[in-house]
Amino acid sequence: MSLIGKEISDFKVEAFHENDIKTVTKDDVLGKWSIFFFYPADFTFVCPTELADLAANYDKFKEAGAEVYSVSSDSAHTHKAWHEHSDLIKNVNYPMLADTAHRLATDFEVLIEESGQAERGAFIVDPEGKIQVYIVTAGGVGRSASEILRLLEAAQFVAEHGDQVCPANWKPGADTLKPSVELSGQL
Repeated sequence: MSLIGKEISDFKVEAFHENDIKTVTKDDVLGKWSIFFFYPADFTFVCPTELADLAANYDKFKEAGAEVYSVSSDSAHTHKAWHEHSDLIKNVNYPMLADTAHRLATDFEVLIEESGQAERGAFIVDPEGKIQVYIVTAGGVGRSASEILRLLEAAQFVAEHGDQVCPANWKPGADTLKPSVELSGQL
C-alpha cells in the first residue's frame, strides 16, 4: 500500500539540535515542508556519509523552505555523543530525532522489528503533514541529498501548480508538462 497522501500521526520525541536536547512534535513540522530521513543507527558506516551529505546541503533545503529531520532509534544523548566524536557528524546542524519507542519508524512503515532499527527511508512531507514523496533503500545503499532536494522542489512545484507535472530529472526553471484532460488519469 502506498504512503503517498498519508497524514503523519501525532508524535513527541526528543532531539539533539543546536548542542541541546529538545522536544519535537508534529505541531513543529506543520506549516512547512519537512524531510524525515530515517537511518539504522548512529556510529555506523553508511549513515554518517548520508547525514554529512545532508549537512552540506542543509542551507539549500532551508532556502527551499524545508526542515530536515534525521531519525534513528538511538537516544538524543547518543546523537549528542556521535555529534561530539565524529568528524562527519560534527557539521550536522539540523534536528536529530530520537525514535527510541519506534513510533515514527512504525508510522512511516520503515521499522525493522527484528533489530528495532529503521530502513533507510527518506520522506518529503508537505505543510499539512502529508507524505508527498518517499524513497526506501536497502541497508547498504546510501542516498543523495541533491536528489532528495530535487524531489522536494518538484513536489513543491506540483503543489503550487496543480495543472502541471514535472518530467524525469526536472529541476526548477526547466520545462514542465501540462497533461490534457483526456490523459490526466494516465500521468
